[in-house]
Amino acid sequence: MFGIPGKQAVSISPKAAAQIVRLMQKDGSKGLRIGVKKGGCAGMEYTMDYVNDVDPHDEVVEQDGARVMIAPMAQMFLFGTEIDYEVSLLESGFKFRNPNVVDACGCGESIKFADM
Repeated sequence: MFGIPGKQAVSISPKAAAQIVRLMQKDGSKGLRIGVKKGGCAGMEYTMDYVNDVDPHDEVVEQDGARVMIAPMAQMFLFGTEIDYEVSLLESGFKFRNPNVVDACGCGESIKFADM
């Protein structure tokens, strides 16, 4: 595992936890796996997938009934991130407040991390 012993890799806002619980119940999954992949105009993108099995290498964060698994390759990029859920007139979705991001594209879908 990556990070500080005893500290969760990410935090989940109450709104995000409620939405994750709704999605888990609707899909019948055991939670959401969050990762990062190469892509987008800034170089990296977040990924979210329903999961039915917990990988033993995943970092598991549980809060208020919500379960998020962090893929092993994403743990160092996501450490310290707050996951929120926002609803506006034009869009709704998960928002990642990630202190490790050094740049993002204008649409907010693509991110860049400092060279590690």
